[in-house]
Amino acid sequence: MKNNILKKLTGRLSMGVAAVAIIGMVACNPEPDESNRYTATNETIGSFIKKDSTLTSFDYILTRVGLDRMMMSYGQYTCYAPTNDGVQEYIDSLYRDPESVEAGNPRNGMEDHGVLAEGQHVELEWLTDSLCNDIARYHLSNGLYSIVEMGGSGATISTMLGRPLTSKVDSLGYTVLNDVARVTSEDNIVENGLVHIMDKVAPRSTRLLADELERQEEFKLFSWALEVTGLCDSITKTTKGVKYTLDDLNGDCRDTGGEELYWPEECKVAYTIFAETDAVLASKGITTEEQLVAYANNVYGGAAGWYDNLAEKGLWNSDQQTYVKSVSTGNDYHNRNNALNMFVSYHILYAGMAKDQLLFENKTGVSVATSCWNYANNADQYDYYETMLPQTILKIWKPFGQKFLYINRYQTFNTLTDSLATMGINNHQLIYQGVRIERDNVTDIIAYNGYVHRINDILVYNEQVPNGVLNERMRFDATTMLPEFINNGFRYMLSSEVSALNSGGSGSRVAFPKQFFDGVQCYSEGSLLRYNIKGYYNAYQADAFQGWGKYDLAVKLLPVPSGIYELRLLYSPMGHGGFMQFYLGTSSSLADMQALSIPLDVTIDETDPRIGWTVWYEEPDLGVATDEAMRNRGYLRGPMSYTSHPERGWDNQDANLRGSSYGNVALRRILDTRNFKQSDNYWLRIKNVLPDGDINKKWQLDYVELVPMSVVNNDMYSEDWY
Repeated sequence: MKNNILKKLTGRLSMGVAAVAIIGMVACNPEPDESNRYTATNETIGSFIKKDSTLTSFDYILTRVGLDRMMMSYGQYTCYAPTNDGVQEYIDSLYRDPESVEAGNPRNGMEDHGVLAEGQHVELEWLTDSLCNDIARYHLSNGLYSIVEMGGSGATISTMLGRPLTSKVDSLGYTVLNDVARVTSEDNIVENGLVHIMDKVAPRSTRLLADELERQEEFKLFSWALEVTGLCDSITKTTKGVKYTLDDLNGDCRDTGGEELYWPEECKVAYTIFAETDAVLASKGITTEEQLVAYANNVYGGAAGWYDNLAEKGLWNSDQQTYVKSVSTGNDYHNRNNALNMFVSYHILYAGMAKDQLLFENKTGVSVATSCWNYANNADQYDYYETMLPQTILKIWKPFGQKFLYINRYQTFNTLTDSLATMGINNHQLIYQGVRIERDNVTDIIAYNGYVHRINDILVYNEQVPNGVLNERMRFDATTMLPEFINNGFRYMLSSEVSALNSGGSGSRVAFPKQFFDGVQCYSEGSLLRYNIKGYYNAYQADAFQGWGKYDLAVKLLPVPSGIYELRLLYSPMGHGGFMQFYLGTSSSLADMQALSIPLDVTIDETDPRIGWTVWYEEPDLGVATDEAMRNRGYLRGPMSYTSHPERGWDNQDANLRGSSYGNVALRRILDTRNFKQSDNYWLRIKNVLPDGDINKKWQLDYVELVPMSVVNNDMYSEDWY
């Protein structure tokens, strides 16, 4: 039955209209459209809950804020309904715990009746509307999450509250949410979705990241270091503090066909901390604060020798109010050039992610709608993230066939090969396994504004990182370069979820205010920012940052170690594409921008002699000669590491983006070769240069590649096709 749940449910829902979702504070909801209400005797989520005597408390909470009406309406929802006992236990615990995100909000805002006497419980009427709204929305999802989708290796589940749930399977085979709430009755199919009954309320932390970490007994040393360096003050934001209006989208939130798109009214902020437990530090001989300081001093004391940003620009010294090019090993821990400060800051990302969101993983055994399905030919999965150590990144890597994620794993000659059509057979030697991110039999530590993940080794930015780990072809996806995609839940969002957010409208794209991204500068009022939700596209990780209009904008690239790099852009030839001039600058100022090569006309067919693409596997040399000819014209084929045709198999050599008879052709345009400095910020400008200013032609940023010349012109090996 489980394997057919979504099929059966989809069949039932085919009778209905598009999903209806009500956005905003539900206490102010208008009456629902009666035409969308079920008048037949078919069960809905709302009626299912109302008839169950063990769910009356949750029904009260839904009714209190008007969400019971939504659960009576058409749509596709999943409800995680806690029993009465579970609700009582949870609200009692909130009442007894005065800590919350909001200052001066004791007892989580509930009416204060003093200390609960023995046997006394919180009354439902004591709850505030906002608390009811939070509890209700945290137990509802737009879209369908069956027990199959939540089981296995677990999942991160989007909720109407905008904060995720995490699931796993416990030792008894039950699906458990947030490591606490066990699903006791699963996959109850109703007309407008699924109901899972749980024995408890799924807990959600109201504490900020540093406060949540401090409460974890296993992280005493790391928590101390976070506190004394003052970096705890750098991870307190929860939003950017701005409310956007339609004017911030130039009054235009429409899709190409005129349909209104969902757009966010605020921008959330979140962080990820990779932290060593006290046990991991003890295994390295570190059991005291003094020993941790000594370790940081030892690792970072000589950082000027490999940390180019330190040698070129320096780090901020808060006492001297200047940049200092040397490392301090004293007790001035708040200074950014202090060794302990450098140690801790390299553990923090500007993007808040659950463990199963760190990479776009190829998960078998689940539907293509929720798995990351477009890798091909045994490709590894990896990504790069900027850390709080200024101008540094780290790499997260999942080698093919393994279940573990590693930070800064290093093998020799990575992205170089000694054999055509492979990633290399004999030229790779594993130098460092990497810092493993623990995710077996452990639960995400979730704070109000981020996550803490346990790691099994000490994470450092040492000489091996810039000179080894990052001395490879680096591929930066747009949704990784811009952490706002991650922090606001868009990067892995499903089309059905976006459609529900958009009151049943288009689920193909999301629109963004011009000021939404810190790393995007719009020079033209006509620059429209859109995100293609994952689908069957000729795109890396199956999505793309794009837009149209009379656009002129720049996107900030991730920092890289200093050196000479080839800068490339991936694109797909398409008739509705734009005619774009690219520029590169060391700031977002137009005065700093330098034009790169000639404009790119995306409408030119790949077989045009100006490009010279061919069906490579039909050639005796597998396209090697054609590759060289294309490079001389400034082009490369797309990678063979992913496909837009997963139905043809993940190991089908004829269905990858290197190009095939199926038409899934992608190209890489070489934009520039230049000396990049780690201390500089680089902005890639994209400008519409169509003579008539055609506003219907698209710009698209899927990913950029920064490739060291030691890879491009290697004397021993060739760059692999992946």
